[in-house]
Amino acid sequence: MTKEILVIDDNLDIRLLISGILKDQEFSVRQAANFDQALAEINKKVPDVAVIDVKLDKGDNDGIELLTHIKKIDDDVPVIMISGHANVQMAVDSLKLGAFEFLQKPFSTERLLNFVNRAFENLNLRKEKRVLESKLFHSYEVVGQSAAIEKIRDLITKLSNTESRVFISGPAGSGKELIARQIHKKSLRSKKPFMVVNGALLDPEKYELELFGSENFDGTINYGFFEKAKDGTLLIDEISEIPLLTQAKILRLLIDQKFRRVNGSNEINVNVRIISTSSKIIREEVDKGNFREDLYHRLNVVPVFLPALKDRTEDIPLLLNYFTKKISELNGISETKLDTGFDLFYRYDWPGNVRELRNLVERVSILSINEKKIDVNSLVRDALSQKNNENSSNSYENVFSYPLNEAREKFEKDYLTSQIKKHKGNISKTAEFIGMERSALHRKLKTLGIKGIN
Repeated sequence: MTKEILVIDDNLDIRLLISGILKDQEFSVRQAANFDQALAEINKKVPDVAVIDVKLDKGDNDGIELLTHIKKIDDDVPVIMISGHANVQMAVDSLKLGAFEFLQKPFSTERLLNFVNRAFENLNLRKEKRVLESKLFHSYEVVGQSAAIEKIRDLITKLSNTESRVFISGPAGSGKELIARQIHKKSLRSKKPFMVVNGALLDPEKYELELFGSENFDGTINYGFFEKAKDGTLLIDEISEIPLLTQAKILRLLIDQKFRRVNGSNEINVNVRIISTSSKIIREEVDKGNFREDLYHRLNVVPVFLPALKDRTEDIPLLLNYFTKKISELNGISETKLDTGFDLFYRYDWPGNVRELRNLVERVSILSINEKKIDVNSLVRDALSQKNNENSSNSYENVFSYPLNEAREKFEKDYLTSQIKKHKGNISKTAEFIGMERSALHRKLKTLGIKGIN
């Protein structure tokens, strides 16, 4: 693979010197003698690495402008800034804007090559990270056969062919971000950025800075998420946590399709698809005055609801098998054989939803490594025991405090509830499995007050 470097310097002797040193090391080199040439070369093809003089023909800091331009196009490109009139502040400013290194003239061949080689090492590491992130991005799919998941899968297909805003609601860990990623992945924006900003994790004092960016007094720019996601998709996770004042500015952006950076005077046009999520019931937040109703209607063009895992237990076997395989692939370990019929999977409430189930599979898979004989069900039981014991309906340690008749009734109720869930509500299959006549099972369910299983 050719390693290409763009050398930008208005001094012919220095430009030729740097180019000659790099060519001797079998680097591919392009040159630019002034600002306009450099801009044309960058716009024609972004180099792998750039070496830029701070001062060219347009002003004292036009090299800095080129640095900012490159970083806006591709933040991964290492840029080495050089100057014959350097000072500490100039070097600091360059590094703050994303320069890889700052090199003062005159410099030795060894020092130049050291910086360039390190720049390519950094570039390779970033590319490897992107490949890994891409694998993770595309690796997980929407898994399940419940009616709710089938509906969502159909919605993803329909939404991928539109530019409509989507509002995804559901409990924490249910898979809201996954749905958003799938919509982006299948859309015409799939080659563009997918950015995630979590409203619950932002610094309360920096909401606007993070979302809209800022223009600093020295002329530098900090880009916000709306610009970072240019032409792509921006997922605003837990949008209900964003304060009302910032909500108003998001609303204005949605109406005008443009915004101003903090301390900025110019309006910035924005082309980004917005997907929002919330673990809260957003309609209730609107009624409480915590969320703007006009913003809610702008965002909630197409609502998507993800149910809790406990409400779609028929998906658990598929999820278990899927996560086992994926964790094996990603970690390079053998697949753990899970008993998908183990009743604890169906009795447990899964407060952390699909995320908790996936973490459990990973934990059990790791603990099973190099173990020739291991009771996987015991690992599952141990992993869930603490939370399981917090819920009396899922714990049998306190059953000894009940009289015999009550204890028997409690066991039967929990056992039958679990079995019906495991058999996806099919009474005939449940009766066959537990060894009861169908009519007898119906009577037992009525006696125990088990009216319906979700």
